[in-house]
Amino acid sequence: MTTAESPTLWLVDDDEAFRKRLGRALEERGFVVTSFASVEESLAALVEGPEYAVVDLRLGGASGLALLEALHTKDPGTRAVMLTGYGSIPTAVEATKLGAVAYLTKPTDADAVVQALLGGAAPADVDETPSLARAEWEYIHRVLADCQSNVSEAARRLGLHRRSLQRKLQKHPPTK
Repeated sequence: MTTAESPTLWLVDDDEAFRKRLGRALEERGFVVTSFASVEESLAALVEGPEYAVVDLRLGGASGLALLEALHTKDPGTRAVMLTGYGSIPTAVEATKLGAVAYLTKPTDADAVVQALLGGAAPADVDETPSLARAEWEYIHRVLADCQSNVSEAARRLGLHRRSLQRKLQKHPPTK
């Protein structure tokens, strides 16, 4: 149920299932959603900046930070939220410097995204400092992603035996 006055929102995420699900949920909340799977796709379409943007930090080989910078260069009024499955303080600081109004870790829901976009109170779990176990799990998975899922290379970079890394990868992520 969108009208001509409905706010425009760009959703940029390389996870197709997540992008479609979140896009539908945001449309149900009154946004006119345009979805992109990559930084390159969205930059090619950047003629006029959207009112709102939801950008994933890691988009295949490119960083969502580059898109965030381009969006704010084109239109400093664009309110953007950075999403990531690999949250860290340095990337949160960088995203904020580039104009993000919020930095949310995945999994997240449409209500938390809308709240962040519209400047409402942050969801309670956004500001929680992750436990050491959660930070380790995220770091291991970030290194593994940087190595294109090559377990041997990731183990070498982490200073772990390959079998030890495989055991850690079989565990579920810590909840906090």
